[in-house]
Amino acid sequence: MPLSHHHIRTTVDAYLARHPHEREQLGVFLNALDRTGEDIASRSIVTGHVTCGAIVVDQLGRVLHVRHLSGGKVLVPGGHAETTDDSLTVAALRQLHEETGIPPQALTPWPGYETVPLDIDIHDIDPHTGEGEPGHQQIGLRFLFRLHAAEEEPVVPQKEISGIEWRTVDRVPSPALREKLLKLPLQVEPEAANASALIYNDRGEYLLHLRDYFPGQIREPGVWSLLGGGREPQDSTLEHTVRRELAEEAGLDLADLTPFGTERATDDTGATVPIAVHAGCWNGDPRELHLTEGVMLAWFPPSDLHRLRIADTTSDLVQRHAACLPAPRSKPESEEEGPAAPCGTVPNIIGVHLYLEKPDGTVLLGLRHPSAPFAPSAWHVLAGHCEQENAIACLIREAREEAGLHIERQDVELVHVVHHIGRPRNPPRMGLFFRAHAWRGEPELREPDKCTEWRFWDPTALPHNLVPYTRMAIAKIQNGELYSEMGWPA
Repeated sequence: MPLSHHHIRTTVDAYLARHPHEREQLGVFLNALDRTGEDIASRSIVTGHVTCGAIVVDQLGRVLHVRHLSGGKVLVPGGHAETTDDSLTVAALRQLHEETGIPPQALTPWPGYETVPLDIDIHDIDPHTGEGEPGHQQIGLRFLFRLHAAEEEPVVPQKEISGIEWRTVDRVPSPALREKLLKLPLQVEPEAANASALIYNDRGEYLLHLRDYFPGQIREPGVWSLLGGGREPQDSTLEHTVRRELAEEAGLDLADLTPFGTERATDDTGATVPIAVHAGCWNGDPRELHLTEGVMLAWFPPSDLHRLRIADTTSDLVQRHAACLPAPRSKPESEEEGPAAPCGTVPNIIGVHLYLEKPDGTVLLGLRHPSAPFAPSAWHVLAGHCEQENAIACLIREAREEAGLHIERQDVELVHVVHHIGRPRNPPRMGLFFRAHAWRGEPELREPDKCTEWRFWDPTALPHNLVPYTRMAIAKIQNGELYSEMGWPA
């Protein structure tokens, strides 16, 4: 089916949140989006329609361009969306593959630009009298990608394209695109294609993984290391990589993971391998996990690392992280071994969540902005923190402010409570999920700097990049369960 106006509009709103000075020059496009009844991505709309482009940067900081047979123009790859494209970025990657032969799995979205274009360009198209096509405008939404597979060389197809070339940024033909690219650090170190989890508990200990001793078969055999692994084609971000690896290697799902730093490992050839490290808190017993790789998992305080066979880079990483944490609670000699006991009364943050279900059973989720402080580029229900107000008043306010939805108090029902905790420096959280049995309005993008898209999802086919406690809460609501916990000691 065609790309929806809503998807295109939310993408454009997210772009304008970063480039508000371009609103006037995109006025014709915005007016077209405000009109209903026409497919703005269809080439049949001669007043102006959307196209999708891919800005591909290689490891030397060069930008991929194609030379068209028609007119000899040199442009970044791109073209019209098809009914089979379920998003603008998918359309851009398909066009890239058709024009250059580069497959989508050879690319990764530029961090911070996973769903937001780097540039939107409006340009005139000359009429093609032989094909009966009048002159018109095209609105090019151009997304930024890094080529991470050096062996993927573009190929020249037999039609439309006469040549392919890599251009340095100062030779990019489009002045607007050139200006935006010059503001980015394009010539950087090799992108991390591996990710690890730095897991710690409230006692200040770190979870380490003892690798199998298979010299020549695995990297660093018999060494204590962090859980993690290499990026797979289905991983849209390195956080998705580390979450998948945790699930596959140990059946572990953490409520919160935050980027901490980069570990520099050495592969079998002596080359340096960058590994993106994400930190998260967990207070469980590793003996209860189902380990599928390696020998064992165990907790270690930083002071014991010198006794282990462990890479210096891993040890340094743990020591740096430990220095950022508050001192762990001292344990009385009489206390039995086990999870740390509560250490006094602490405030719990109350989060209010809207469970909005249409008659067909689909549930409303929002795609959080790539620069959001919590869960960037992840799907989440409409939610907010209670201020000086009761929970239902907060729900009604947040629904109106974030999505333009009007909900009455008598139409609200509490359907689930999740009590979860992440990093020990953050207070515990009580998430209240309310079902709205009736509402007025359709979801609108009222805060594009926080949420870039609203979409109703089938609960049996939720997006993979969904906030973990939200996924659990939806499953519990579907089962009629009122309460759940996440992140607490087992």
